[in-house]
Amino acid sequence: MRADVKPKCPIAGATASPQRQALRSGKSQRFGGSQFDAWNEQIIHDTAEALWVQHSEPDMLHRQLVAAYAGLAGIAPKDELEGMMAAQLIAAHSAAMECYRRAMLAEQSFEGRREALSQANKLSRTFAMLLDALKRHQGKGQQKVVVEHVHVHRGGQAVVGVVQTPGGGAHAKFEGQPYAIAHTAEPPVWSADAAGASVPIARDAERPLPDARRKIARTAEGK
Repeated sequence: MRADVKPKCPIAGATASPQRQALRSGKSQRFGGSQFDAWNEQIIHDTAEALWVQHSEPDMLHRQLVAAYAGLAGIAPKDELEGMMAAQLIAAHSAAMECYRRAMLAEQSFEGRREALSQANKLSRTFAMLLDALKRHQGKGQQKVVVEHVHVHRGGQAVVGVVQTPGGGAHAKFEGQPYAIAHTAEPPVWSADAAGASVPIARDAERPLPDARRKIARTAEGK
């Protein structure tokens, strides 16, 4: 093909040909998330090719393929991006489980078991990252709640910030909020006399100061 000649898109054109209608039928959209079945069929093919089926018996192979297709349909991608992530999720899961299986072989050496578990750990982390990305794309990520106002009523107590508990835990800190503490009324301390009079509690109230000018007694001579 000449470099200056571009291939024509099979679905381009003004007329709705039977071939174009077949490509846009969307019959397998639940597997790949696209209105174009060519894309959906490719997602199905890529998912099947990524499975560990080299040593599977015919019955096991059939079950693996059906399970992979059911997984795509269960994830239910809504667009092409979700279709790709769904295929990679199934591929990562299949590869991780194969690495776990190899690590558990009785004749496996220590180095081989360690390498298999290391690869399985990486694949599991990749699976978790893909799942998180899929949820964010679907709008199902964790929501962040920001408290705009904190009201402290009389007699109550509120603390905004990180509070350490005896068990080592900590309450979440609301960002952008100042520390607010409301003091409650303090009970009186009783004295030892029989009347049971209460002892006043020291507070930060204003106290009268003594006169700094000392009075000097004068003698009869006025000295």
